[in-house]
Amino acid sequence: MSLDSISASAGTGIRTLPAGPGFEPFEAVVARHGPLVLRVCRAVLGPGAADDAWSETFLAALRAYPALRPGSNVEAWLVTIAHRKALDQLRAAARRPVPAGDRPDRLDRASRDGVPGGWESDLWAALRALPPKQRMTVAYHHLAGLPYAEVAELVGGTPAAARRAAADGIAALRRHYLTEEDPS
Repeated sequence: MSLDSISASAGTGIRTLPAGPGFEPFEAVVARHGPLVLRVCRAVLGPGAADDAWSETFLAALRAYPALRPGSNVEAWLVTIAHRKALDQLRAAARRPVPAGDRPDRLDRASRDGVPGGWESDLWAALRALPPKQRMTVAYHHLAGLPYAEVAELVGGTPAAARRAAADGIAALRRHYLTEEDPS
């Protein structure tokens, strides 16, 4: 879907997207910060739901961008929106029924992410094993580059608690990522 079709489908009828702080066009904001927001969404949600959260993040940002105050930290603003959209996805997934039945002990990696044995599936499995707060603090600080004070605002708690959760998450990743033997 192109950005022009997004603005047209948003009911604005405009062929160009609005300019906000510093009169930077929204297309440029998406081009500059889109990969970072996608990395954060993938780290928090996994590869399956990340694309939906990314799209929802930029649709919400498109609506709010014209009202963003000049001089605002656009990157932190987008990560905050992505955080909220990721939480919405996690809550929605928790409410969905889980099918019961015969389930193999080990799912084929190719069926989950399309890359048989790819390192990304191993990394996601290691990230998924972390507690949610550790996973989020690792994603927001180490992938998005947010300072611990902003991470603490997003996940709740103090900057020291966010620092500790991220350090614990990184320590767990170092212990388990690519060190476990593949049982296949």
